[in-house]
Amino acid sequence: MQVLVVEDEQRMAELLDRTLQEEGHQVVVSNDGRAGFEIARSSPFDMIILDVTLPGMDGLTVARKLREYKNQTPILMLTARDSSADIVQGLDSGADDYLTKPFSLDVLLARMRAVSRRGAVPRSACLELGEVRLDPASHSVTRAGEVVNLTPREYKLLELLLRNRGRAVSRDAILQSVWGFDHEVSENNLEVFVRQLRLKVDTGEHKLIHTIRGFGYIMREP
Repeated sequence: MQVLVVEDEQRMAELLDRTLQEEGHQVVVSNDGRAGFEIARSSPFDMIILDVTLPGMDGLTVARKLREYKNQTPILMLTARDSSADIVQGLDSGADDYLTKPFSLDVLLARMRAVSRRGAVPRSACLELGEVRLDPASHSVTRAGEVVNLTPREYKLLELLLRNRGRAVSRDAILQSVWGFDHEVSENNLEVFVRQLRLKVDTGEHKLIHTIRGFGYIMREP
């Protein structure tokens, strides 16, 4: 599964990241609620593991806002608060399940399996804009019918921009979604990747990938 972990406690975040990867999951980690919300809104995930107490935006608000944006990705909420009122508040905010700290990793994995059995999140079969077409099923990209060969990160970057076509995506959201929490990537490196992606898929007369100065990037038709 593609799993987003939003947890600000460094040791816990690293433990979850390592454990989930050992179980065969692909993991993106964010240590800030607002950044985690942007990543969850911008990229497709099979599950979100969300702490309640977070800087930037608390987990209850993150869950509520995701549901307001019609994001139905299953959410497993983590917290040290174990009163009935806290659990009800967490579930009412949009979480699918609630796990109190401290918890066993075996219990966490079992809860994840239970939540995932409640139904997969539907995803668009193909993403298209102008002459660019991305097929997640075959992991292929074409421009005007011609196959475009992308590196794995170029593919993830293009998929992120296409899933948010017409909407600006911040640099921070791109860096955490494409490279992950534990990678040191400069904005200059991001600019290089965007330039390479443009050379491969944005070669037509009307450009699709646009820079939002001081913020990030947006993919849209002219």
